Amino acid sequence: MLFAGLGLPAGSFAQIKTPDDADAEAIWDKVRTSLFDKRPIAAAEGVIALDAPTRAEDAAVVPVAIRTLVPQSEKRYIDAVYLVIDNNPSPIAGVFHFTPRSGRADIETRVRINDYGYVRAIAELNDGSLYMGRQWVKASGGCSAPASKDAAEAAKTLGRMKFLHQDQASGPELVQLMISHPNNSGLAMDQYTRQYAPAHYVRRINVSYAGQRVMDADLDISISENPNFRFYVMPAAGGGLLKAEVEDSHDRRFEAQQRLQ
Repeated sequence: MLFAGLGLPAGSFAQIKTPDDADAEAIWDKVRTSLFDKRPIAAAEGVIALDAPTRAEDAAVVPVAIRTLVPQSEKRYIDAVYLVIDNNPSPIAGVFHFTPRSGRADIETRVRINDYGYVRAIAELNDGSLYMGRQWVKASGGCSAPASKDAAEAAKTLGRMKFLHQDQASGPELVQLMISHPNNSGLAMDQYTRQYAPAHYVRRINVSYAGQRVMDADLDISISENPNFRFYVMPAAGGGLLKAEVEDSHDRRFEAQQRLQ
């Protein structure tokens, strides 16, 4: 796991109720030190915006959208976006790396949330500066929620991937990558065997377009079952091959590709 060994509590429904609870910032301080040491983090305004529900309908499938306000140019661009869920057993849900070929360093996905607390998005620019947005989300039990399919059924489609592509009138083009994978957290009981399904999740994604790196992601157990990501790529003259290489925590590798015009 990206953040194993911190010793952070998985939490219970009653642990953290309101944003002014001192424990909320105490947990974040540990995560922040691990990621950024003592580097200053500025407010998100003008750089990054986080969109998440204040109350989740389903704690195992919480939509999160990170939108950036800095155009990706060769001189100035967002190099990485960190998605942190304070009260999850492994708080660093994902680290997304971008390049100027991304056009926009936006990312949308679905996450598990284990307890009431902050979801945070931190943008790191290529000059090393940091900016953070956050949203208090009321949700609990997402990391221990049972899978929607039994293990045998999920294994039949393990690693299947699909791209969806949306042409834009101009500028970066929107792409969606869907991955069939149980993304077991290791904390959910199998409803058939009554045993805890071992952790098995997508941990790495590399995306390229027309032979150039676009987006890489290091992921953890907080990403929901059947991971789904929306991001941007800059169009290439004459089109090119959009390619995703995926690796999971069992060292299985999967690949998908689609030609864009």
